[in-house]
Amino acid sequence: MTLTQTRIAVIAAVTAVTLGIHYGWLIEPIFGHVHWLHAIHGRFCYIPIMIAAAWFGLRGGLITATAISIAVMPLVVNAVTVTHDFAAEIAEVVFYYAIAVLIGLLVDREYRQRRQKEAAQQQVERSQKLSLVGQVAAGVAHEIKNPLASIKGAADILTDDNASVAEKEEFKEILRSEVRRIDTTVDEFLEFARPREAKLESMDLGESVRQTVRQVEAQAGRDNITFELDIAEAIIVRGDTQKLHQLTLNLLLNSMQALPDGGEVGVVVGTHGGNAALVIKDTGAAIDAADLERIFEPFFTTRASGTGLGLAVVRTIVDAHRGDIEVNSVKGQGTTVHVIIPMDTGSAPA
Repeated sequence: MTLTQTRIAVIAAVTAVTLGIHYGWLIEPIFGHVHWLHAIHGRFCYIPIMIAAAWFGLRGGLITATAISIAVMPLVVNAVTVTHDFAAEIAEVVFYYAIAVLIGLLVDREYRQRRQKEAAQQQVERSQKLSLVGQVAAGVAHEIKNPLASIKGAADILTDDNASVAEKEEFKEILRSEVRRIDTTVDEFLEFARPREAKLESMDLGESVRQTVRQVEAQAGRDNITFELDIAEAIIVRGDTQKLHQLTLNLLLNSMQALPDGGEVGVVVGTHGGNAALVIKDTGAAIDAADLERIFEPFFTTRASGTGLGLAVVRTIVDAHRGDIEVNSVKGQGTTVHVIIPMDTGSAPA
């Protein structure tokens, strides 16, 4: 039975009970015919009218008022010979319709206001989505334009017969680097715009972090960046392997970018309050307090280049794992990122 059908059944049942009371079928066998009692239970007929008007608006109230008015018509007819009773019964019918109209109009107005509010909210959401699409398009164009220029320049050198072997090797590396940059940019935009649903399974967070660190060690070495690892054994979580790898990679790359002159990045995997904890700390320049409040906003970045989506994607991944993330940044000490993910206490490592 649908909600509407259930409500109609409730109104019909309440109407039947109130009419039974009004006709004296339910109460008078106990108390007898008493005028004040009749006056009280006569008002019970207002109840189904008010319920109908509250649930179905003016139309529902008027239909119920009409049904009850027809049902009490025998009482009106019987009261014709008694002027006082006849006037009272007619007044009751008038009140039925007055209550139906009053409550029905108020409810209908509330419905209209709610629909208008919902329509306005939908319009705002559509405008926000269109604005976001524009930002995504502009961001993609900006982030791909520069690598493409480098790729074009590298291609010109590689096809130049006068270029030396050393120059060609150098520009081959530039070509590969810029292609990776474009690939990373596209992946970030795709993950933000159309995130894949997390597939949670039992996994070793520490081992995942070790593999991610190994992936960036060569780049870090070229930039005079070292890693200080403190990774506990068997930190088992319910996680999506690919997404947690991406989370760690984004955080490591952020820390490395904060160390243009080299430095150290600390990586800790352990437990905190019964949960798994990943801590990544760099010794780079601190993030301004005003910027710290916005770092998880899409497209917000303080760098000359960058999509501003890295930390937004990280936040999405943390939320998908029902975890928490906190970033602390202190001038002269660097930035520390704390990621908390619930432990998987019921399974062994996959």
